Amino acid sequence: MAGHAALQGRYDYIIVGAGTAGCVLANRLTENGRTKVLLLEAGGSDNYHWVHIPVGYLYCIGNPRTDWMMKTAPEPGLNGRSLAYPRGKLLGGCTSVNGMIYMRGQAADYDHWRQLGNAGWGWDDVLPYFLKSEDHYGGKTALHGAGGEWKVSRQRLKWDILRAVQEGAAEFGIMPRADFNDGSNEGSGFFEVNQRGGVRWNTAKGFLRPAMKRDNLTVLTHAETESLVLEGRTVRGVRVRHQRRLTEVFADGEVLLTAGAINSPRILEQSGIGRPDVLKELGIKVEHESPGVGENLQDHLQIRTVYRVKGARTLNTLVNSPLGKAKMALEYGLTRSGPLSMAPSQFGMFTKSDPSLETPDLEYHVQPLSTDKLGDPLHPFPAITVSVCNLRPESRGSTHVTSREMDVQPEIKLNYLSADRDRQVAVQSLKQARKVMTAKALEKYQPEELLPGPAVASEEELLRAAGNIGTTIFHPVGTCKMGNDEMAVVDTDLRVRGLDRLRVIDASIMPKIVSGNTASPVIMIAEKAAEAIRRGA
Repeated sequence: MAGHAALQGRYDYIIVGAGTAGCVLANRLTENGRTKVLLLEAGGSDNYHWVHIPVGYLYCIGNPRTDWMMKTAPEPGLNGRSLAYPRGKLLGGCTSVNGMIYMRGQAADYDHWRQLGNAGWGWDDVLPYFLKSEDHYGGKTALHGAGGEWKVSRQRLKWDILRAVQEGAAEFGIMPRADFNDGSNEGSGFFEVNQRGGVRWNTAKGFLRPAMKRDNLTVLTHAETESLVLEGRTVRGVRVRHQRRLTEVFADGEVLLTAGAINSPRILEQSGIGRPDVLKELGIKVEHESPGVGENLQDHLQIRTVYRVKGARTLNTLVNSPLGKAKMALEYGLTRSGPLSMAPSQFGMFTKSDPSLETPDLEYHVQPLSTDKLGDPLHPFPAITVSVCNLRPESRGSTHVTSREMDVQPEIKLNYLSADRDRQVAVQSLKQARKVMTAKALEKYQPEELLPGPAVASEEELLRAAGNIGTTIFHPVGTCKMGNDEMAVVDTDLRVRGLDRLRVIDASIMPKIVSGNTASPVIMIAEKAAEAIRRGA
């Protein structure tokens, strides 16, 4: 798939990765009709029905057509388990396979980035970039945009059991909230989603398709970038493998890495940019020492508790009934609503693990379905999943190349639960989830704990259980962090420190993870970077 399929040798900008950020940049940098841009995507097209039917995320994650099929290293904090680590392998990147939740995070997240020395990245600085591309169902207000490329909709289905959880949470002080995206997300509510008319909305639809009508954009899929072309301290272009040929392509302006928190540091290391000890061990010549490349890896660990319920409509019973399946298909076919239009999580809560905290550090994703583990069949009885994650993990991991071969994935070490504070929060969150499920509003459903199970009682047992049932919520960030210290890879305009004509623009630049889902913050980052690039040009 290509706007103009033939490589022409020279471009103003080369964008590596047509994912969440890359599609935004391709649109913004070609708006003037003159700037020549090449967008390279190692995966394929998003033209696949399960990408667009919202519940199809179940068939996109773990599918080699749409997922890079990565795995983490065995995690000591997860009792030695290795996790599947999905990453989008197609146009739109992770916005083509994610949970579609529209979430900015908290104002305090961005104000903290600014306090770390990243001028221009406080909440008041970044809010205009969220608004710029937003098309909110509620229309234009001081806190929401209208008419932009990024669709934000209400969900098109309801579950009585989730309403009951919301009522129950209120008994313990977690009160309903009208808007999770006004800078404070404390409370409970039904997630807004990136959909249009009950169909997934990804950055390929919102940003890339309109830009592909322009003569100055070239888009190549199945084009894998092997390394950067360096001339001293200046990045001149990329080496890309396309149609079984390795080709050098050059940028008169800049190369923009938008390959994500795992693959952007990978491309840097394959180009000789990173930690000297990592590079020398693989026989890669050190072109530029940058000790922070691949370090500072952060992610949200999700602890999945499961409760069997009685007398409740859940996805479990619908999926396990031929009649239920037929009804779901008919409802979606006729109205683009019902269970096939559902995001993985419909209902969420933001609250504190400790009342002394200034802002919430826990996010709940409550789902009207259950399974022994992600990827397994749904249980044949009604049940719900009450997942809770620590929004501000102190554990830090890393990702580094282990081979010069392109088909060998980098090593991904999250070091989940390696920090004392994270272990404390894990135990506290399990206790809190249990407490919510004892609410009077839920009594008629007779919730019965299946995971981790009522026999798990002591703090030691709860911590071990967290290690057994914890899983990624797919939010890796931080591996090319922005800042001014020696571990910072990029500056506040996202230029790679010490090199010319190279920027990294994706979740890897976050110095600390945001307090929520990460897709829309990455769109904001790309919007802000596009403006900086045009200003610099």
